[in-house]
Amino acid sequence: MELQITGKNIDLSPAVHHYAERKLGKLSRYLPNIIESKVDIFEEETKSPQQRFVVQMTIDSGGTVLRGEERGKDLLSAIDKLATIMSRQIKHHKGKLYEKGKGSSLARSESSEGIETRPQRRVVKVKQFAVKPMSLAEATDEMELLGHDFFLFFNDDTEKLNLLYRRKDGNYGLIEPELG
Repeated sequence: MELQITGKNIDLSPAVHHYAERKLGKLSRYLPNIIESKVDIFEEETKSPQQRFVVQMTIDSGGTVLRGEERGKDLLSAIDKLATIMSRQIKHHKGKLYEKGKGSSLARSESSEGIETRPQRRVVKVKQFAVKPMSLAEATDEMELLGHDFFLFFNDDTEKLNLLYRRKDGNYGLIEPELG
């Protein structure tokens, strides 16, 4: 991957140019099919000195475009923050590819480069119980007796299945499903 680093309203010293290449060039290791990478660095006249320098990066990876922008009081800290943001975006993108089944080769490279993958979630327990018709007040009492945070019941007023749940504020919520 070749980085196209441009400075707007600022003259980039060779040291800053080299630092940006070193920090942001590492991203190509995690995403090998990068077509184009652009880095724009500029200085804005802002009231806050912590927001003065802006570093933007756009990566085109075969139809997927990843973009990040960071601000900082100096160029090097903004570049460091941008490198963190972009590596997080690349890991998220690769995780999506892996979950869709497109990433068999990515999975091997992830394990060798130390990138963590999310565990696959699955249903580990199936529970069956009889649902009896009851009122909302009876369902609330039943849920409290069981000590659960939710309770599925057949509402005899509406003649439909309802889900009663405890809200974070201590009150209750009721879900009345509709076929859509």
